[in-house]
Amino acid sequence: MATALLAVVIGLAGCDNQRIAELEEGVATEADVRTKFGQPENIWDAPDGGRVFEYNRQPQGQKNYMITIGRDGKMSALRQVLTPENFAKVQPGMMMEDLRKLLGKPAKVTPYALKRETEWEWRWVQPPNSPMVFTATLNDDQRVVRSGSSLDRATEAN
Repeated sequence: MATALLAVVIGLAGCDNQRIAELEEGVATEADVRTKFGQPENIWDAPDGGRVFEYNRQPQGQKNYMITIGRDGKMSALRQVLTPENFAKVQPGMMMEDLRKLLGKPAKVTPYALKRETEWEWRWVQPPNSPMVFTATLNDDQRVVRSGSSLDRATEAN
């Protein structure tokens, strides 16, 4: 089972790398992006009038991509967003929607009714190759109360 899952994860990573290599910023169109990546998980409005396509690789993968399509219909940015730099932007008081726009859909959502909190988790890789989990805890107002990273214990069992 673990070997099969590892093969799927490696296959996804290889496919993504090939797709990314075939898309050039300022040249690739929205149609090119959709051909390579398919239907986005979500589409967000960008501040400049463009749109941001969310491509989620959770929970099997350890990456989430945000691809910006400018008003001209061309790809202006392709970013893997599960990074220490983005995690540092997650601060207490941040709204759930802003968190989702920053990191994409989490791998796991766990409600804790008695604590009146919900944990969102994203699987990611800390360079060079340490599997990690970033967790953001939200309160009933859907605001971040705390966040942090830890080793991905699920990968240690395999």
